[in-house]
Amino acid sequence: MAAYDPFAQLPGGFSPQDGTLDFYGRINTLIRPDMNVLDLGAGRAAWFEDDPIAFRRDVRSLKGKVARVIAADVDPAVLDNRAVDESVLIANGRIPLDDASVDLIVCDYVFEHIQDPTAFAAEIGRLLKPGGWLCARTPHRNNLVSVAARRVSNRRHAAVLSKVQPDRKEIDVFPTVYRLNTRAAIRRAFTGWRDTSFVFRSDPAYFFGRKALFKLIGAAGHFLPSSLIGNIFVFLQKPGDARESAASNGE
Repeated sequence: MAAYDPFAQLPGGFSPQDGTLDFYGRINTLIRPDMNVLDLGAGRAAWFEDDPIAFRRDVRSLKGKVARVIAADVDPAVLDNRAVDESVLIANGRIPLDDASVDLIVCDYVFEHIQDPTAFAAEIGRLLKPGGWLCARTPHRNNLVSVAARRVSNRRHAAVLSKVQPDRKEIDVFPTVYRLNTRAAIRRAFTGWRDTSFVFRSDPAYFFGRKALFKLIGAAGHFLPSSLIGNIFVFLQKPGDARESAASNGE
């Protein structure tokens, strides 16, 4: 029996509360044609290969909208990423790019995998130009799914996810630690940065492909705090004036 798709009959086939469209729609308002953008933790770009919704892929794709899109990951699969202009491998926590060389960094479902938030924030700060943006999407630590995930050993995540998210491929499952997954933890790691982040109330993502369970979780979500069902949409701006940085670099 095919997995239930709650939005298949809607025009476009996507949810009225589609988090991907909201998140990347906001990123599209921040980018300019002269920018260098880093997709950090990009992997193989599963969305580019597997998402059946063309409109969502178009909104998410930044290649061609900016000067250069660079993908970085510890996983060698990033070298096969077809959604970017260039791919690099992360080694020992360091991304092989120059200081202050990117204008905007995207981290899509990456924060939950960060082992050392302090070191991670330092590397982000090194790479971004003054006035540059860090844009991230990550489950809130108190999200019921996050709570459940912490009770499952990382070695069993792929097997469990194959049941609750039938369309998820094992190649796209990675260990989680949830050390940078509250608003307070993010503010501590990025002290002094302009913070315009918020919690987005998400549609149920884990419902075993079952219609009844999707509807039950969705109904319960109307009465639960955002942190229990939502993702944090992180929009942080590095201190400094981007125009001054461009002038000093002769741009």
